[in-house]
Amino acid sequence: MKKIESVTSSALSVTIAVFISRILGLVREQVLAYFFGAGKSMDAFVVGYRIPNLLRDLFAEGALGSAFVKVFSSSLEKEGEEKSFKIAQILISNFIIILTITIILGILFANAVVSIIAPEFKKDLYKFNLTVRLTQIMMPFLLFISLASIFAGMLNSFRIFFLPAFSSGLFNLVSIIIGIFGYFIFIKLNMDPIHAMAIGVTLGGLSQVLFQYPIIRKKGFIFKFCPNFKDPNFKEVLRLILPVILGLSVVQINIFINTFFATSCGEGAVSWYSYAFRIMYVPLGLFGVGLSQALLPELSRQIAKKDFILAKDTFSRALIISLSLSLPSAIGLFMLSHPLIALLFERGKFTFYDTINTSKILEILALGLPFYGFSKTTVPLFYSLGKTIIPAIGSIIAVITNITVILLTIKKMGINAVALGTSFSLFIQSLFLLIIGFYYLGVPEKIFILKSLFTLAIAGIFLMGILKILKLLIINKILILILGIPIGALVFISFCKLFGPQETYLFFERFLRILRKS
Repeated sequence: MKKIESVTSSALSVTIAVFISRILGLVREQVLAYFFGAGKSMDAFVVGYRIPNLLRDLFAEGALGSAFVKVFSSSLEKEGEEKSFKIAQILISNFIIILTITIILGILFANAVVSIIAPEFKKDLYKFNLTVRLTQIMMPFLLFISLASIFAGMLNSFRIFFLPAFSSGLFNLVSIIIGIFGYFIFIKLNMDPIHAMAIGVTLGGLSQVLFQYPIIRKKGFIFKFCPNFKDPNFKEVLRLILPVILGLSVVQINIFINTFFATSCGEGAVSWYSYAFRIMYVPLGLFGVGLSQALLPELSRQIAKKDFILAKDTFSRALIISLSLSLPSAIGLFMLSHPLIALLFERGKFTFYDTINTSKILEILALGLPFYGFSKTTVPLFYSLGKTIIPAIGSIIAVITNITVILLTIKKMGINAVALGTSFSLFIQSLFLLIIGFYYLGVPEKIFILKSLFTLAIAGIFLMGILKILKLLIINKILILILGIPIGALVFISFCKLFGPQETYLFFERFLRILRKS
């Protein structure tokens, strides 16, 4: 129990920082919605940003980050800081070379990449060329965000979680400031002001690196450029990274498929999906990112010591904590989607028509939220076990599911079919990962799991009832949110506190304890 409390405390540190970042990310989306709505420029920006972001998921927050943490944490545990820092210098140097080459290729072949990912844009030459330019401006973001992810992994290995997670908030803040000031500068230059937002993305990534490096330097790490592609630790990272790249490549194919279909659903569809996903991104920071970052080094240490009983206990309790956060978030987003979108975005160039379409997409995406949480919590287990091929297989299954659902429903549902494919594929993927995870660690304590699931299910039903009553009694969208969110949270947490195991309310209890201290 002490281990899961330690993981929860670490996850809470990440969550608070990531939550700040997600709020700033929402502010950034509000700026985009106000100035650009869901029109031509915004569609171009979303696709242009998605291209380096596909590679970011591959290098920074997926294969590279996880493999680096695995090697660095194990080295830190067995060989000490000095040896681990030398390994980190070599690995970072090698990846700087690889990423720089990738960025140059991305800039040179941006035209071809945009042609593949958004062929419908070719029907509008201005929109197509704008997307290409924005892609080229944002490609260096890949290097900066990858370095930031590596530094974050090093700090997490020292159990420093808040500051590296907070750096993503700095990214959003820099993007907002540069985007707003740049907007008026580009207007005066008679150029599309969306260029300012692209520049903000790149400089925002740089700010994350500059923020984290002094922190890791205080721990004794000084970066020296010393590439060595024959180093055994680099080979170990490659051994871990290749199956993950396979899996994440499949995920990127999934995103590519979604983008491809979204661009064929008419002007504004790409933007609606992007805005809806940004809303869902806020609760993702509440459980997925925090638990995932805290679990990976903890499980790596436990498995390195061959303590599989403790690892199973930590993993099963983390799953319940994840569900205790994702379930009420999903219910809230589903039932309050329209007033939430209207309040956040419906101003400037973002119209009532945009609100309707975005809220429908959000409702469908919210259905997949608990399963995303399960996947995010389960994947670190396989990285810790060195079974990185399992998440890859799960990703392949998810892609097949996504394509099937979209093809069967897109004629009737349009852009909503893309959201449905995303949510259903998350369900199938998480189910597969959980089954295999229990196979490797063993089935967790049945009474604990069943009692937890029953408690969360009943608490969720009560939450839906409260929100339904408030929607019937209150018309004002602001008042619904002001009353619905705290009252719903109070009902959900109270029920868990009265009837559930501690894991069903542990995260909230820790959070409230921090608020009381503050």
